[in-house]
Amino acid sequence: MVQSTGKSKIKRTPAAKKRLRIGLGIMLTLLLVVGGKLFLVQGLDVGGMAEAAYKNRLTTTILPAERGKILDANGTVLASSVIRYNIVVDQTVNTNTSDFSRYNAQTQGIDKISRSQGISELANVLGMDVNQVTQAVTGDKKYNIIAKEVKPEVEDQVAQLHIPGVVSEGTSKRVYPNGSVAGGVIGFLKDGTTGQAGLEQTQDDQLKGTDGKRVFEIGADGLRIPVATDLLTPAVNGKDVKLTLNTDIQYFAQQAVQTQVNQLNAEWGSIVVEDIKTGNIIAMADTNAPDPNDPGKVAAADRGVRSVTAAYEPGSVEKMITAAAAINEGKSSPLDTFTIPPAVTIDGQTFTDAFDHGTEQRTLAGILGYSMNTGTVMVGSRLTKQQRFDYLSRFGIGQAPDIGLPAETTGILATPDQWDERQQYTVLFGQGVSQSTLQTVRAYQSVANGGVMLQPRLIDGYIGADGVEQKVPARDSRQVVTKETAQQVRDILESNVTEGEVKDAAIDGYRVGAKTGTSQAPREDGLPGFDGYTASIIGMAPMDDPRFIVEVVVQRPKGSIYGITQGPIFRSVMGQVLRTYNVPPSTGTPVRFPQYAK
Repeated sequence: MVQSTGKSKIKRTPAAKKRLRIGLGIMLTLLLVVGGKLFLVQGLDVGGMAEAAYKNRLTTTILPAERGKILDANGTVLASSVIRYNIVVDQTVNTNTSDFSRYNAQTQGIDKISRSQGISELANVLGMDVNQVTQAVTGDKKYNIIAKEVKPEVEDQVAQLHIPGVVSEGTSKRVYPNGSVAGGVIGFLKDGTTGQAGLEQTQDDQLKGTDGKRVFEIGADGLRIPVATDLLTPAVNGKDVKLTLNTDIQYFAQQAVQTQVNQLNAEWGSIVVEDIKTGNIIAMADTNAPDPNDPGKVAAADRGVRSVTAAYEPGSVEKMITAAAAINEGKSSPLDTFTIPPAVTIDGQTFTDAFDHGTEQRTLAGILGYSMNTGTVMVGSRLTKQQRFDYLSRFGIGQAPDIGLPAETTGILATPDQWDERQQYTVLFGQGVSQSTLQTVRAYQSVANGGVMLQPRLIDGYIGADGVEQKVPARDSRQVVTKETAQQVRDILESNVTEGEVKDAAIDGYRVGAKTGTSQAPREDGLPGFDGYTASIIGMAPMDDPRFIVEVVVQRPKGSIYGITQGPIFRSVMGQVLRTYNVPPSTGTPVRFPQYAK
């Protein structure tokens, strides 16, 4: 009998050993796969998952750039922006926070801050009651405003507190402190951000600047992570745009033309004041000018600048160009005499004057002094059709002034081959051609400036955030007529006031030259024919050394064409300009060319 030892050996078959080895091999393989995957994810991050997780933790707050100001020539603010911030909170994050950590820049360590201490500090920075702030940050709203329109320096202090769930939203408010003064020139913004009209539209790229941003990391619990990414890209504020306008003159001119239009029950009126020596526009006044703070209060048609957008037949103010062309070409002179019958017929076309007269002996000065269409046609017929066109073009007719405003019209100047038998003569006295008020001013500036045309300037320069001003250079000038021709034309214009029919434009103490214009206004419905008329006056002073030009235009005034004059309003505005710029009184003897041949 064999006795047992109490121990028994388990004998594994070769098959069992094989299965064990396979199992161990599978387990090792799985461990290698998992370990390799972990190494790839955490070590090599082939899939970019760490980068993606990092990006998910980043939060960006936009810091809006301050829009540049619009200033007049003396630095008076016409438009400015105020940057403000709304302080907002995600209550679901803040309410569930008992304490949080934040970096201490002084100790370069991490401070543990209780929620109540954070709220107290936030209330102190905002200047609010602690209980009020506590209520604002407590609840289940994902978005709640704590404080509105806080200043940038306050927003920066709030950001440094690192309060959980509390961020800022930038806002910008555009302010126009002078209301409707130069309202059409300045323009306004769409949705408070984008230029919609006027200089706000055309200078948007200069004014708007570049927004900045603040980027920081927030953990899964919604709390800001101390000693993590905290990047600040400061905003680059827009440039200020400095204009040539004088706010005081602009205001005066707007009041004057509005009064004139109201008295005459006219459709609209405009006034342009320009510095002859520089081409700088001192004022561009329109009736019913919009207040950019609330542009919707006026009709859409009144929100622009009619001095550059409205083209109309200029009428007799164009006779200056005819006289200048004839003198410059040696075809006439101020005292050249013409025998003028009651009606003049040329090429089958008959022309008469606005007043009845018999056959008269007139000088060229007298033809302009009494604004005679008949005499103007006789003078202009000495020029070829091409010469008539060339001089109109040389004086800038048919060319937009391009001063930086939207929708500047070129007017209408047809080429000679398009003129019919009558139009080839009517262009000599301002019919069959259309132009803007500023185009007429530019033409007169040329003769006032010794025959040299300076392009009008509205934008004087740009001022950067560093305060450095970059002047906008004047564009190329051009000689339109000779200096001698310009002087003779100025003498004719002065004689219009001293001896002709523009005596009510005279200003005590100053020598003045001026010309009036009246033309028929096309029908508003677009059908052929005319409805009412356009009345204007343009003049310069002082004639011994011309400094300023003023033009007044009134569209469709009611009443007799013979009983309405723009002389007094011209005199009022020009007088104000001369006083404002301390222009010395005139010296020398005024020119008095005879209106009739001796």
